[in-house]
Amino acid sequence: MTVWAIGRPVLAALFMALPAHASDALQAVTQDGHIVAELPFDGGEICLTWAHSVSGGAVADCFAARDGRLVLVGSFLHDYAAGLGEVANRGRVIPAEGGGYWIVEIDEPMPPDGLPLRVGPARVGHKLTGAAGVIDLSAIAENTRVTLRVRPE
Repeated sequence: MTVWAIGRPVLAALFMALPAHASDALQAVTQDGHIVAELPFDGGEICLTWAHSVSGGAVADCFAARDGRLVLVGSFLHDYAAGLGEVANRGRVIPAEGGGYWIVEIDEPMPPDGLPLRVGPARVGHKLTGAAGVIDLSAIAENTRVTLRVRPE
């Protein structure tokens, strides 16, 4: 079962909560400035999904674009194992339909230059998912350091 099949009502509420500017898009950019992926926010959020490195369970971080900056608004975690779980004063935990849980209302701005990510191999399955579709980062940038950022204006 994918993250998208778990907790759809919660995910739908997250998509509706924080409208993005119509031209905002999330980019994955290499250290030399090459854009390997770009996905429009389309008025909602984009989630980075992957399999946890220890348990293999589904994990997601969901982002909005605010004032040209990436903001973490929610996370999905399959369980509390391997250091996962609630952090005091950082969102609110709610159970996800079908198992696992969402941490919602995080509202944590990412670094101004974006969020660095080492894209994992196929077994990790880093993907960007939004209303406009899915981009399999592991298929196009395996073992590459990218920065996730809001497309500069």
